[in-house]
Amino acid sequence: MNKQRIQQVLEIEKQAQAIHDAAVHDAAQLQKQAEQEAQALIEKTKVKTQKEAQSLVDDVQVENECERIMSQSEDKSHQMEALAVEHFDRAVDYVLDQLVGRE
Repeated sequence: MNKQRIQQVLEIEKQAQAIHDAAVHDAAQLQKQAEQEAQALIEKTKVKTQKEAQSLVDDVQVENECERIMSQSEDKSHQMEALAVEHFDRAVDYVLDQLVGRE
């Protein structure tokens, strides 16, 4: 009977070792899978962040270009206004001269 008990104990130990080996293997696989998924998530986040950063840079460049164009337009508008005032004064002088009879 001792022999049979020893065989049972050995069989149980063999099964326990197989379960342990499977658990170690599964744990290693899970760790590898987790690392791969984490790396994929890091890459996905990096790409998304780079796209968002580029979009922000593009928006700033467009805004700066709009500000530059507005500034140029305002400068030209002031120049045209000054020119119009100058011509207006000359036009009034001309009309007054014509009314008074000066040529």
